[in-house]
Amino acid sequence: MPSTTSCYVVITPVRDEESFLPLTIASMTRQTVRPAEWVIVDDGSKDRTGEIADQAGREHSWIRVVHRTDRGYRRWGAGIIEAFYDGFNALTCRNWDFMSKLDGDLSFEPEYFEQAISKFEDDSCLGIGGGILYHYESMQMVWEKHPTFHVRGGTKIYRRACWESIGGLWVGPGSDTVDEVKANMQGWTTRSFTDLHLQHHRFTGASWGRWGGLVKDGKIDYVSGYHPLFLAAKAAVRLPRKPYFLSSLALLYGYITAYLQNTPRVNDPELIRYLRRQQLARLFGGETIWK
Repeated sequence: MPSTTSCYVVITPVRDEESFLPLTIASMTRQTVRPAEWVIVDDGSKDRTGEIADQAGREHSWIRVVHRTDRGYRRWGAGIIEAFYDGFNALTCRNWDFMSKLDGDLSFEPEYFEQAISKFEDDSCLGIGGGILYHYESMQMVWEKHPTFHVRGGTKIYRRACWESIGGLWVGPGSDTVDEVKANMQGWTTRSFTDLHLQHHRFTGASWGRWGGLVKDGKIDYVSGYHPLFLAAKAAVRLPRKPYFLSSLALLYGYITAYLQNTPRVNDPELIRYLRRQQLARLFGGETIWK
């Protein structure tokens, strides 16, 4: 029997995901502990994504669909968060304990949410958590690596008290970093669940291409307030990785371009100071949220 008694809700912003959304729907409908409500936000899709979501809503009373008009392009950074908030504001369940921001290109085991929520129930300090992603390249499983304190944006589960404490999500590039840093700054812990796995059918950055994805990451690092020394070190460790020099160059190019274009940064000086202290501690061997 399911062990958790907590109430959770899920919000899934999607755009042109007709190939993969059915896999996410199948995974959700098989969950041993289903959400009180799942809101799928069709962010102006040009394919059959909206129809697929509507069909799921007709078949399951706990699935609801919100349709947004097509803005004509993928809006970098802010677009997915704006779509998420349309879903969040459409929630009819008000007494949720946990809320998940879930991508629509994932598949996972039936026990995923039951086991994830149980981890929150066992650790009252855990504010943000979620499983880890993998995808396949040339028939080989590839884990999407990142620091343990970081939870991929498309798998995040928020404890309600933490969500309210951090004031929700920054509407712009870097929201997936800002929420975690702010949570840790306020005394919460954030953690990826290394024993809970989700298959990522459109692996991270695929829609931007390899170069474009790394340039985007560099811009996000600037917007989030990364220390220049930490960014330089991040680029340096990429030098021996394929495509070698190009990946480091793309990251630096994105960061410097964002600086030169005076791209707006997160308007939270305290958070940026905290992040930079953590990053310098990481560089010089001190105690830090990086694990």
